[in-house]
Amino acid sequence: MAFNDPKKFKVWWLGQSGFLIKHQGNSLLFDPYLSDSLTRKYGETDKPHVRMSELCISPSQLDMIDVVTSSHNHTDHLDAETLNPLFEANPEIQFVIPEANRAFICERLGCDESFPISLDIDKEIEVKGFKIIGLPAAHNKIDLDEKGRAKFMSFIVQFGDFTVYHSGDTLWYEGLEKRVLKYNPDVAFLPINGNKPERKVAGNLSAEEAARLGKEIHAGCVIPHHYDMFEFNTEDPANFVLACEKHKTPHSVLNIGEGLAFEFA
Repeated sequence: MAFNDPKKFKVWWLGQSGFLIKHQGNSLLFDPYLSDSLTRKYGETDKPHVRMSELCISPSQLDMIDVVTSSHNHTDHLDAETLNPLFEANPEIQFVIPEANRAFICERLGCDESFPISLDIDKEIEVKGFKIIGLPAAHNKIDLDEKGRAKFMSFIVQFGDFTVYHSGDTLWYEGLEKRVLKYNPDVAFLPINGNKPERKVAGNLSAEEAARLGKEIHAGCVIPHHYDMFEFNTEDPANFVLACEKHKTPHSVLNIGEGLAFEFA
């Protein structure tokens, strides 16, 4: 997976909200979910997580990861069965989390509380060639702890001459587009599964909203996520494509496991 041209980077979609970025030999993995833990957990409940797609790769095979993120505590963004094998395969890996979630995360993963790297709203860190800036996410609301720290986050990531925006899970809250627009993202990773109370889970942007937000933040390309994983909580990406055509939003739809190279002037 060598990708060393400083004028290019490559993205792979690993399913749900998981994206792998490779730039100049450095790799960042957003919010991976690479197990069947949720399918087993909810199999005998009124909210079965029936898979629509197979795992595209085992986390133990991803032995080139420099940085991994968790945007919030929901298992499809913070999965012990994904992250612990990933840590074992990458002894020098850096793990970026919302500071508000540190105690919960370390208990779930069984890791030392000093291990994760702290992030919060409008704070930035530099790690392994990536500058990461925290933005709030609303899932379904902007939820802060007693110290005013965000429990749900989005990430702006800058590397070389490039900037990407990973939304985590979020609705469109007041001022979101202004927060993101100032960073001029080349690529925006946005959810499209929508917000339907009958699903009994927190919601996200709809396909229409993702296309419209991508246009308003002037994204060079919008790549959708949070679909084709679980039958009860998905969206047809064709609806996203139609919305992008309506709003004239640059976009690309990936298959799970598919990669795409970017080069911007």
